[in-house]
Amino acid sequence: MPYPASPPARLRLVAFGLHGLRSLLEELVPQFRAQAEILIVDKAYGEAVEAVQVLRQTGEIDVLVSAGSNGSYLREHLDLPVVLVHPGGFDIMGSLAAAQAERKAVVTYGEMPLELMEFVQRFDLPVELRSYRSEADARSCVQDLKELGVEWVLAPGLVVDLAREHQMEGVLLYSQGAVRQALESAIELARVARAEAARRDRLNTILAQLRDGVVSVDRDERIETVNPAMEAWLGQPAQAMIGRRLGSLYPELDLAGTLRSLEVQLDTVQQVGGRTAIVTRMPILEQGRLSGAVLLCQDPAAIQRLDRSLRSRSQQAASRHARYELSDLVGQSSPMRKLRAQAQACAQSTATTLIIGESGTGKELLAQGIHSASARRAQPFVAVNCAAFPDSLLESELFGYVEGAFTGSSRGGKVGLVEAAHTGTLFLDEIGEMPLPLQTRLLRVLQEKEVLRIGAIEPTPVDVRVIAATHRDLAAQVKEGVFRQDLFYRLNILVLRLPPLRMRTQDLPELVGHLLAKVAQRLGGAITLNPEWMVELLELGRHYTWPGNIRELENLIERLMVLGTVQGDQAVVLEDIAPELRAVVSEPALPALRDQQERSEQEHLAKVLEECGGNRALAAQQLGISRSTLWRKLRKG
Repeated sequence: MPYPASPPARLRLVAFGLHGLRSLLEELVPQFRAQAEILIVDKAYGEAVEAVQVLRQTGEIDVLVSAGSNGSYLREHLDLPVVLVHPGGFDIMGSLAAAQAERKAVVTYGEMPLELMEFVQRFDLPVELRSYRSEADARSCVQDLKELGVEWVLAPGLVVDLAREHQMEGVLLYSQGAVRQALESAIELARVARAEAARRDRLNTILAQLRDGVVSVDRDERIETVNPAMEAWLGQPAQAMIGRRLGSLYPELDLAGTLRSLEVQLDTVQQVGGRTAIVTRMPILEQGRLSGAVLLCQDPAAIQRLDRSLRSRSQQAASRHARYELSDLVGQSSPMRKLRAQAQACAQSTATTLIIGESGTGKELLAQGIHSASARRAQPFVAVNCAAFPDSLLESELFGYVEGAFTGSSRGGKVGLVEAAHTGTLFLDEIGEMPLPLQTRLLRVLQEKEVLRIGAIEPTPVDVRVIAATHRDLAAQVKEGVFRQDLFYRLNILVLRLPPLRMRTQDLPELVGHLLAKVAQRLGGAITLNPEWMVELLELGRHYTWPGNIRELENLIERLMVLGTVQGDQAVVLEDIAPELRAVVSEPALPALRDQQERSEQEHLAKVLEECGGNRALAAQQLGISRSTLWRKLRKG
């Protein structure tokens, strides 16, 4: 949660009330208390500078208000804005008209107001006009006026005091209106400066967080801003660069061309600070007018990492959405029409669904079809194969974990697949392979609608529809004590049985046509199947037992399409590529054959494992299979 912003400090002004100016300030300052804190100081020149430096130690000073030579001195010796009190022409004329003396004079600091000079010349008034630049000039000016017989002097405070020392009448040049205007201008200037400083601070904060290097320049290509990332690129601090021309410091980063052309130059590859960078140049336009330019440096490696991350996230997001619908279940046989009708009915419910079918019959396709036909179709579809992970890894994948739950856990923890499926569907393939401890945790998810991450104290509520699938007899596993009875009854609500291919061979023509198109697309679309083989495949397929079901049929079609070419002078025949179609085994003998095959496989696995000294990784390498596959096969034994 962001911290609340601290209230901004009040505007703080310092007004220098020398001579008669102080009385005017004291009258007016109380009227501005609601807008700013205004301090009145009776100091001039060097003492005034010292007074300001002392006051700055107690808080920020926004603007100074002064008049005459003192104001100009402060501008030269301090880095603070100074608002000068300017005499008003009409005020001067009014004072001249009211004066009773015969010989009069008006003295100003700096340039004499033009309107005053025109007024005196037009009416041929007996008024001496003088100006001064320093205290010495002021003293000399007063001495000259005394010698000319001037009796009345309208001037700034310094000259008024000097005139009175020479027994002349001195009248302060500044009116209440002029002082009020100066205070108002100072407050407005302070507000604008505060707003600009706040904008600059926000910008610098943003720039400081950027991983890209950023340098900005003004219209003269003088460096205004350098962020920390750019400091790292160039190898020197920002203070050493601010105010200098970018092109003179780093000719390869020159922005003069951008300032002239006003064109954006994107993604140029060049060397910056001895490193390859992707550089972007852009002009800065404020209200349609050029105010500067900016240069950005990006690390190509960082862009590549971001690209990989985005690709990974995109693939992950795609994998969590169903690709198939119930219409993708090919076949018009009676078992398939019945299955699609049952699946459509299941899709209208949120009850747990159990899909039973042999390997390769399309259990995940059916699960995706149910999800796509349900009200949750726009939500995630998360699939996990319970037989593909070791027990410990499956637990963390399913339920997630908090940071520090175990050695090697990711920083920040990890969201489990159950949580990832929130508001959608969780598909648990090969549920019969799930270890007993995890069955207990899954039961809690189904009963309580909440999941407890590894290492967490408080559970997280979840809304998931669970579809499970298995090729095993779960009821038999319950009797054997390897599957929880209570979990079985939680899963055994809506049950769908996928018929094996040998039970629906009448669907073979449609299936072969569908799979031919699918495989051809995967292979590039230019390969077709020998028509004679098509006839032979359909004929033999009606009597073949298809132990691998649809998956076996698809793999066989791909094999035929790839290898069904002429090799030398001798044509390849179907029997050479798919001899299993000729070795038809009757259905009643199939279970005995499977048992024999499994026993032979287990004996072979045990022999290889013994030869490898019990090293499963080495045994898996020798067998040409993954460690997880070896682990799963050993478990079946």
